[in-house]
Amino acid sequence: MEPTDFLAHRPPFLFVSEIVSVEPGVAATGRWRLTGEEDFFAGHFPGRPTLPGVLMVESLAQLGGIAVLADERYANKLPLFGGIDRARFRRQVVPGEVLELEVTVGRLSARAGTGHGRAHVDGATACEVDFLFVIADKG
Repeated sequence: MEPTDFLAHRPPFLFVSEIVSVEPGVAATGRWRLTGEEDFFAGHFPGRPTLPGVLMVESLAQLGGIAVLADERYANKLPLFGGIDRARFRRQVVPGEVLELEVTVGRLSARAGTGHGRAHVDGATACEVDFLFVIADKG
């Protein structure tokens, strides 16, 4: 199972390298392997490359999208950000690290939902966030 089996995202804006597990409509775990070759590292920051926090949030949202889209009720839909709440960044993430991703889906209806995500490296939390999303038709 590949992230592109579910998501419309493609490189260079695909931030889930691997799906570890999916419980459709409920939860998912995955990984983002940071090679250091990603373009953003060159400018964020020269001499001290650091993964931008907003991209950690996006990687969690993409994994959340996988959890939702794996539920056949949402096949051919497009989950979009509706809001980001309580985002906290606790640890820098640098080239060569693997960002472990965990998302649980909260309330989920035909048109919207909520989720909670946590990203960590070697057990140390890098980011936690709550998000709202709307579910749109593709196309």
